[in-house]
Parts: sequence; structure tokens; C-alpha cells
Amino acid sequence: MKNIILACAAGMSTSLLVKKMKNAAEEKGIEAHIEAMPVNAVASYEGEINVLLLGPQVQYLYEDVKQKYEPRGIKVAVISMMDYGMMNGVKVLDDACAMIG
Repeated sequence: MKNIILACAAGMSTSLLVKKMKNAAEEKGIEAHIEAMPVNAVASYEGEINVLLLGPQVQYLYEDVKQKYEPRGIKVAVISMMDYGMMNGVKVLDDACAMIG
């Protein structure tokens, strides 16, 4: 099971991308839990996280988030502005899965 969290300013703008990623995972037969939330809610999230993807609008938090979560074994990246803008769920899912290995 791949556990992927998308974090943005309020957790709303990534909801459509999450739906597209879930559809892509289903089509590819990938077992994944994908969820969107505000970046400040990640700290209180109690589920497992393999990959934490930041929306482009909060990319300024990347270094802080990376320092906080990568020591815990969580991969951190910023979603490409183009993939985010085009709501390319397949590409974002592929990128997250590649990070997990």
C-alpha cells in the first residue's frame, strides 16, 4: 500500500488532483491511499505517509517540511507547476510511486 499525502494551503485545491490520482491508481491496479490536507494539518495526521507532495502554492515551505519529515522516512517533493495546473493525476501518481520505489 502506497500512502500519499498532498498538502496545500487549505487542502481544497488539491482535491481534484487527488480524485484524478485515485482514478489513475485504480486503472493501473496500484493499491494506494491518497489524501489532500492543509500543510499545517500534516503534523497531526496519524496515518502512515510514504510520500508528502506539496502543492506549488506552498513550495516556499519545502526546505522546512523536508527537514521535518525526511528524517522520519517520508519522501518530500513539490508537485510540478505544469502537472498541478493540468491536473495530471497520472503523472503525479507516477512520480510519487517512483519516489517510493
